[in-house]
Amino acid sequence: MVAEPLSAGAVARRLGVAVTTLRTWHQRYGLGPSEHVPGHHRRYTPADLARLEIMRKLTAEGVSPAEAARWAKQSPGTAVRLPAGASRDGGGQAIPVGRAGPAARGLARAAMRLDAAAIGDTISQALATDGVIATWEGLLRPVLAGIGERFVATAGLIDVEHLMSRCVSEAFAAVARSGRATGPARILLSCADEEQHTLPLEALAAALAEAGVAYRMLGARVPVAALVEAVNRTGPAAVVVWSHTRPTADPGQLSALLAVPRRPLLVLAAGPGWRADTLPAGVVRPVDLAEAVSLALAVRDSLDQSTGTDLA
Repeated sequence: MVAEPLSAGAVARRLGVAVTTLRTWHQRYGLGPSEHVPGHHRRYTPADLARLEIMRKLTAEGVSPAEAARWAKQSPGTAVRLPAGASRDGGGQAIPVGRAGPAARGLARAAMRLDAAAIGDTISQALATDGVIATWEGLLRPVLAGIGERFVATAGLIDVEHLMSRCVSEAFAAVARSGRATGPARILLSCADEEQHTLPLEALAAALAEAGVAYRMLGARVPVAALVEAVNRTGPAAVVVWSHTRPTADPGQLSALLAVPRRPLLVLAAGPGWRADTLPAGVVRPVDLAEAVSLALAVRDSLDQSTGTDLA
């Protein structure tokens, strides 16, 4: 079965490079798409993709683009003898992404190169095509988990983690800004006291904005007294408290929320830090992002119906 030719966007996502990078390689080094149908954009064939894979690998290893292009133009069907000093596996620094697809592997390669443009392009394309929840679960989580796995094994990739986190935050912020939420902010999002991992909470915020649910985000390291004060001041219908690690998952924070005068209808303990057997009665622990969004939507819809009944 002959593989279908690919668009520039599809090739960019597979390789983990920006579309502008593909254009540069085409214009400067002749590594462009070879299939042309009159009236349509040119498409990349499997042979084109094989050459671009070599180009990407070599430039990632520090080989100059001109030299890498010379090697890439060798027949893709023959064994490529890499220039002295270049390795095929990135020195064992590849980010593992498990069974995630080509887009995740491309994103991981872009992260290893600290290629912010390619990272941003890949995330933005996935968000536009698949939405926040699918992008988080199928693309971002595998790559972020792989970076964490490499850090545990080597104490390295701190620079990669910082850049990747910033790009993810920027992408989610863009979704939140373009959200169509209306009405009062009935959902309060907060990290547990001393919890600094905010990306999953930012993913939830973006998913809520995408679904048209207004919310307030308090962010990282919120002391329990400040969280209680925010609840009493704003009277949210639901509060989500994120804990990534066990040391930050003090159930007392949740008990304090249940005891406030303006008790929320729903308190969610989100994140792997929480243990189900330690949660106070009445606290719900969502299993994933999709369930957290569904619960928030249920609370909003319940309040909307109640308001409608009162008005009637």
